[in-house]
Amino acid sequence: MQRTYIIIASILGMIGVIFGAFGSHILEPIIGARIETFKTGVEYHFVHTLAVLLVALLAGQLGESRLLRWSAMLFVIGIVFFSGSLYVLCITGVKVLGAITPIGGVCFIAGWILLAIAAARSGKRV
Repeated sequence: MQRTYIIIASILGMIGVIFGAFGSHILEPIIGARIETFKTGVEYHFVHTLAVLLVALLAGQLGESRLLRWSAMLFVIGIVFFSGSLYVLCITGVKVLGAITPIGGVCFIAGWILLAIAAARSGKRV
């Protein structure tokens, strides 16, 4: 689990840099004010990429568990739904995609809850 999620976090981080640069250097003149929404997607993308990395590293400290695995998966799914929907919404202007964004937010919240439960149940000092 640890190795897999470190690799996933690395790929997500790379994609976040690419999307951030794309937004700043290419997209901003095209989409105007929607760039702020795009930047929100990039911000949450990066925060939760680091969360995936954190979960992977904690798996090494606390031991692997279903809770940690699900926490990492929910962060990844959250990035896809939350940030992904904001990216597509900004690029296409199709506002109905905004209805998908809260699904990603719920995944983020659930991921943080599972991370807290995993830490509380581990009984190990980090």
